[in-house]
Amino acid sequence: MDAAYLKRQLAINRDRIAALARGIPEEQARWKPDPESWSILEVVNHLADEEELDFSVRLKMILEKSEKPWPLIDPGEWVIEGQYNEQDLYESLTRYMTLRNANLDWLDSVENPDWDTVFEAPFGEIKAGDIFVSWVTHDLMHLRQLVELQRLYLEDRVKPFRLDYAGDW
Repeated sequence: MDAAYLKRQLAINRDRIAALARGIPEEQARWKPDPESWSILEVVNHLADEEELDFSVRLKMILEKSEKPWPLIDPGEWVIEGQYNEQDLYESLTRYMTLRNANLDWLDSVENPDWDTVFEAPFGEIKAGDIFVSWVTHDLMHLRQLVELQRLYLEDRVKPFRLDYAGDW
């Protein structure tokens, strides 16, 4: 596994996420295409909580061969409990970037990580490398979500005009 490539992707994705969220007006940041969907603000807050409570925490546990139990997470509930859509976008984005930067510093400090180290999670075995690769993949999923939210917002705002001349989505 090319850990340097994955670290670069985490840094690049940090900047991509920031670019997609920076400067968004408050109304658009809180807008949802439907009640079940997340807003841009909710996505950014979710990413910040994931930086603090999920990927880095679990990766450290595996690499350090911790005996601690797998931490429980509930990202869907965090959106509600944390009132993500009521937060300030700038502050949320700053929190996300600060946490990502700290995690990148931590990753740089880990000497000779064994990406094949296995942890017995509640759902079965998982390797350190699985978590690392999933962290990068998680970013990509939410980057796609942020782009889609911007497209849907545009589509909602320009009715009755259509976007189809732009090409297939």
